[in-house]
Amino acid sequence: MTLQSLPLMEDFYTIQGEGFYQGHAAYFIRLGGCDVGCVWCDVKESWDASAHPLIAIDEMARRVKDAGAKIVVVTGGEPAMHDLSSLTQRLKAEGLRTHIETSGVYPLTGHWDWVCFSPKKFKTPHPSVYEEADELKIIVYNKSDFAWAEEFAAVVKPECQLFLQPEWSKEKEMIPLIIDYVKANPRWQVSLQVHKYMNIP
Repeated sequence: MTLQSLPLMEDFYTIQGEGFYQGHAAYFIRLGGCDVGCVWCDVKESWDASAHPLIAIDEMARRVKDAGAKIVVVTGGEPAMHDLSSLTQRLKAEGLRTHIETSGVYPLTGHWDWVCFSPKKFKTPHPSVYEEADELKIIVYNKSDFAWAEEFAAVVKPECQLFLQPEWSKEKEMIPLIIDYVKANPRWQVSLQVHKYMNIP
């Protein structure tokens, strides 16, 4: 049975701040619920799905359309823990591009134009997500994360875009290491959370 409503923590129209679509206008739908447990998560309030109201997917689609957005980013929490088939079907019916940001711990449901796969060490990803990923985004928290990043680069499809992004609290320490790594390994790119520099959501 497909879901007609989902726990919505927040939704807003903003600028995509990181990864391949950095700088593009995008409407974010942040769903409640996550069991990955990243210690440095900046939206821990999203973890408990029951803490957020169930909102009809028709209402979500209406808000996106009213905002004038062309790209919708479904994020969390961990959005893939929900069945997103009905949501993406509704968004696609409005002519919208559907993007998802996921840690990959659950198989994907729904129809996606862009899959940002950001695996975390706290919970093993589901192998089915590897071939779905259009973008691999590794959060660099310490030096060992570079070798870990290469493990995933080896299993995603060849055309997958590869990004290294400093964890925000370790940014000053990790950026020089990331720059040196990308120069030595130019198939990788640097991703920065530019929305935080611009002080926008």
